[in-house]
Amino acid sequence: MDPALLRERELFQKRALSTPAVEKRPAASDSGSHKKKKPKVDKDSSGSKNSSETANGNINIKASSGYKFGCLAKIVNYMKTRHQNGDTHFLTLDEILDETKLLDISMKQKQWLMTEALVNNPKIEVRDGTYGFKPKYNLKDKKALLRLLDKHDQLGLGGVLLDDVEEGLPNAAKAIKALGDQIVFVTRPDKKKILFYNDKHCQFVVDEEFQKLWRSVPVDSIDEEKIEEYLKKQGISSMQETGPKKVMPVQKRKKQSGQRKRQFKTHNNHLAGVLEDYSDGVPAKK
Repeated sequence: MDPALLRERELFQKRALSTPAVEKRPAASDSGSHKKKKPKVDKDSSGSKNSSETANGNINIKASSGYKFGCLAKIVNYMKTRHQNGDTHFLTLDEILDETKLLDISMKQKQWLMTEALVNNPKIEVRDGTYGFKPKYNLKDKKALLRLLDKHDQLGLGGVLLDDVEEGLPNAAKAIKALGDQIVFVTRPDKKKILFYNDKHCQFVVDEEFQKLWRSVPVDSIDEEKIEEYLKKQGISSMQETGPKKVMPVQKRKKQSGQRKRQFKTHNNHLAGVLEDYSDGVPAKK
């Protein structure tokens, strides 16, 4: 053993013997020899308390994040509503919070709205520290709507969703009603309405002789691929189907109803002429 450790051990023992030990006696109580018991600490209760505190912490975090995004949704909906009502001028964040009655948010949440939420929102436009609603089509009046539909018609882009028009055009219902038969409504299978430009230059009377010639050409026996091939040869491009294609269901293979007969090895081939087969029943007597 290390001699240094031995010397330290001896010195420790000497110090321990030289130091007197005083024993504390319990004080006499009025009730005699009854001793007070220390209350036991319930480990389960302390653990459940800590777990409840952590659970409350998680709930508070979730509640705070939910409150933040709830405030953002309220601001975007308010900006959309005021834009539809014709109030298109931009507002500062303090004005928005005042008009939406969100004056109890913290500075941290306000900073989040200014630096992240409103700046990165696709429906909000930021201009010199002020905020406004950003629709898909920014339309001022019914003439702007008619020009948009005419442009879509000329470029072959089709119609415009009514929801997008109502989002970007202030008082859209009044403007659409004023346009009358200059626009055409078409309802899609998903119940959404599409607006098309009604080009009245395409409304003309076709001569009856031309109609007869058109109807006299039989195309029932001609395949669509042949028609498309003929049009390509004539330099005419056919209209392609752009709608959603139906997915054909995969046919499952039918299971074989009858079980395969098990094949067994035949034995006693040398007795083929003597033995008889009784697998199909008793043979008839000859």
